Order: sequence, then structure tokens, then C-alpha cells
Amino acid sequence: MDRTRATLLYMFLCIALFGRGTITQGNQDTEGYTAKRTQKQEEQHTHEVHCSRERSRAAWKIIEEYLKPFVEREKHEISRNCRLHPENDIFRDQEQHKIPVDINEWRCGYCNKIFEAEKFLDQHFDSRHYDLLNVSHSKCLADLCGALHCDLVVDSNSKSSKIKCNTAAAARNHHFCESLANSCFAVNHSPSANRLHELFLRQFCDAHTCSGGRKPFSRGRRKHSSILYLAISILTLMLLPVFYVIVYLYQRENRKGTQVLKRVSQLGQKAKPS
Repeated sequence: MDRTRATLLYMFLCIALFGRGTITQGNQDTEGYTAKRTQKQEEQHTHEVHCSRERSRAAWKIIEEYLKPFVEREKHEISRNCRLHPENDIFRDQEQHKIPVDINEWRCGYCNKIFEAEKFLDQHFDSRHYDLLNVSHSKCLADLCGALHCDLVVDSNSKSSKIKCNTAAAARNHHFCESLANSCFAVNHSPSANRLHELFLRQFCDAHTCSGGRKPFSRGRRKHSSILYLAISILTLMLLPVFYVIVYLYQRENRKGTQVLKRVSQLGQKAKPS
């Protein structure tokens, strides 16, 4: 009887220990799976960039065309602390690795893959080369669109004159524009900074109003040398000597023809009887 009880007790202990081990292992597996899933989600969230590439590109285009020519003319160096500095654009390195091959062909400068449109190359950057974004030091250039009038570049076909002006938004953008001018081109810092500060106000800030009469980019833009114009100029220079040669030969033949007619006329007059 004692031996039977001991056997049953031993079997009960073995079953209890085995069940506990199975539950512990199951919990460990569940915790491991949860940890991996959490880590994967954290990695995915780490690569998410809450910044519009399209509007950042529009802001950079405006800076390049409507501000940079004047900065270069003044030989002024923009500070790294200025939001307009190229290194403060989170997408700048990727944008510089876009290679336009043809009208409908773009090449990735990192891996040389070819894409039919720029938007597909943008998607390739987001999925394959997100690790090259300088998220820690760079900032979102699209945040400056309120001051730089990016809507005029992003949607050039829109009829902005029919959109009702928001007075509060215009005042907010005007204030933001002025603060940007003050931080990038501090007054009394240097003569060139003073001139650029004044230009920035006229070029961008004055148009943030609902009263009308002020248009953005009033000081002009970068002048682009047209390839077609250059080709026509070269062709004209090449054909100009040929034209003068043809004119010269034509006039010489006319002179010869005139001389021949004069001789024939003189011979005819001499042949008449007196």
C-alpha cells in the first residue's frame, strides 16, 4: 500500500513538473515572438519620415531659382544654422543621386537601377535607400513652404486667384517669413546680409497679404540658358559665312552679266551704218 502511494505521488510530481515546463516554454516562446514583433514594429517606425518629399523638392527649387542667384551675387555664405542651408534638407543627398537619362528614364545614383518616372525612383529611395537619410541632423525643408510659396510650384496649374485668402494664415506665414529672414540674414551683421535681408522680405514676405497688389518672387529669378537658343546661335554663326559667300558670288555674277550686256550693246551700236 505504501509502495502504491509512493508510486502515485511520484507520477503526480512528474506530471506537474512536465506541465510546468511546457507552460514555461510556451510563455517564453510567446514572449520571444512578442519581442520580435515589437522590435520589427520599432524598426519600421524608425524608418518612417514624416516629411513631404514633393514639397521639400518645391522648396528647394524656389531657393535655387529665386534666392541663390542673389546670394551668389553678394558672395554671401549662408550659415549652417539657417533653415535654408542645403544640409538642412533631409532629402538633399538622395535628390543629388537622381540621374535623368532620358525624358521617361531615371537612374538611381546608388545602385544604377533604371525607372520610367521620377515618382518610381522616389518610391525606390523610400524602400531601398531609407538608411541614407540624415534624419538625426537634417530637417524637413517642406516646413518652410508656408514662407516660400511652395503651392505656386507644386500646383502650377491651379487658379490661385479664385481661392479665398485666409487672413489669419497670411499673417502667420508673413510672421514666419520675417523670422526666417532675421535668422538667416541678420541685420547689421554685414552689408551683404543687410541687402539680402531686404531682398528676402521683398521677394517672399511682402506677398503674404490678402490686400493684393504684391506678388511673390518680384525681384526675379535665375536666368536659364536655353539649349535650343544655344543651338540656334551656333548654327547661325556657322551659316553666316556661307550666306555672305553666296551673296558675294551672286553679286559678282550680276556684275559680269551687266558687263556682257554693255559690250553687246556697244558692239550693236558700232555695227549700225553711219
